[in-house]
Amino acid sequence: MPTPVFLGEFEQLVLLALLQVTEELRRETPVRALRERLEELAGRKVSRGALYRTLDRLEDKSWVGWSIDADDVPERGGHPRRRFAVTPDGIAVLRASRKTLRGLWSGLKEVLR
Repeated sequence: MPTPVFLGEFEQLVLLALLQVTEELRRETPVRALRERLEELAGRKVSRGALYRTLDRLEDKSWVGWSIDADDVPERGGHPRRRFAVTPDGIAVLRASRKTLRGLWSGLKEVLR
């Protein structure tokens, strides 16, 4: 039996929002667009620090990847901006999480009306 994978709530929100924004833009997602989508969908403020920590954690797990946007370097010595995308491993973990959650939700329709 495969080892179950458990996503934290915010990790799952980040992965799902990243997929949505990436699909809309048809390219890797800048962090600003991701943060705006998260705030819109979750209905709460998302700090840059929390978002970057989560993206770094997801990258450590190989669930997201990033590239440098060489054409989008801020003036005055700023750092190049990173653009993120969900990896195939990230897609797989979302599918596994969805399957687990569907199993847990099944049979509770009456209770949760």
